[in-house]
Amino acid sequence: MKITLPITGAIVFTVLLAAGCGGSEEAATPSKEAVLQEPEDVNSITIRPELVQRITIGHPMMVDLADKLQVPSQVEVDEERLVSIGSYVTGRIIDLYVTLGESVDAGAPLARISSPELTQAQLAYLRASSRTVLAQKAAERAHHLLSADVIAIAEVERRESELEVSRAELEAAKDQLRLLGVDNGALKDLVDKGHILPSVAIKASKNGIVIGRHVIIGQVVQPADQLFQVADLSAVWVVGDVPEQIARNVRVGQHVEIHVPALGDVNFDGLIIFVADTVNPLTRTVMVRTMVENPKRKLKPDMLATMHITDNPHKSMVVPETAVVREANRDYVFLSQGNNRFLRVPVELGPEVADMRPVLKGLTAEQPIVVDGAFHLDNERKLAELE
Repeated sequence: MKITLPITGAIVFTVLLAAGCGGSEEAATPSKEAVLQEPEDVNSITIRPELVQRITIGHPMMVDLADKLQVPSQVEVDEERLVSIGSYVTGRIIDLYVTLGESVDAGAPLARISSPELTQAQLAYLRASSRTVLAQKAAERAHHLLSADVIAIAEVERRESELEVSRAELEAAKDQLRLLGVDNGALKDLVDKGHILPSVAIKASKNGIVIGRHVIIGQVVQPADQLFQVADLSAVWVVGDVPEQIARNVRVGQHVEIHVPALGDVNFDGLIIFVADTVNPLTRTVMVRTMVENPKRKLKPDMLATMHITDNPHKSMVVPETAVVREANRDYVFLSQGNNRFLRVPVELGPEVADMRPVLKGLTAEQPIVVDGAFHLDNERKLAELE
């Protein structure tokens, strides 16, 4: 027994040692499953030679670029081409001659009004005319009597003074009738025939379109009432509100492009004619007004529009629109790495200007990029990603 135990222990030790050595050799030999494979970059792609012919490689360009500020705006009537028309006398409307949207010329009758004030003004003119005739005859008779040495010079001067006063009163009465809308023909009939007009026409004071009619037949109106609005719409205002942070970049005389969604792809050119000197405290914006020619009257008051204000040109790095691909609300371009290999990189770009996108961040002028065909390249990248 004393001889057997050491042998057994040696055998056990040898087995354990062999097992330990066997374990170390197995651990030192890595299995294929344990090798980590480096993941392929989904933004990188190597294309087939035949696809190279469909793309163009170039560099970002430095160009003189003018920024465009987009300002929500609205079409409004040019207030310098707008007139408000009312009655010069209190009276009752007895007839209407125009409807909304109708084109009128200056002097065209819009309505007819009957008024006791008109009658009184005509009577005052007739009385002033009669007094003037009598004063004229008295002055002429005084001159004859003075020649016969019948009256003194002072009497002649008194009668001439009365004639001047009568003439002034007649002119004042005539002016009053003209203000009430009585023309020269009616004045002549009034003097020659004593024909008193029972009513008078309310007339348009300029050419334009009737854009407002606030009266009906039988309505009693006063001089303070606005009865009609006539506007020349051959040119209109487009008014917008510019945020105060960028208002410093806007000035009178700048070129503006107007886009009206209701008119589709039609754009209008204009110039800024006014920039407000104050800020709206509620919206923190500055009002900007543009004059736009409107010969065909396509622009209508209260239409919604977008005002594109062009800033002064300045040097900017740009890439063509064909170089840009978009995914998940981000813009990308493809860098050329040689040997038909390309890398998609994110960039920050400004709004499109003349088919160019200003580069704000993520690219330098020395980097070669795909300037045309980026769309095809991105499709190949997506297909490779699915395989």
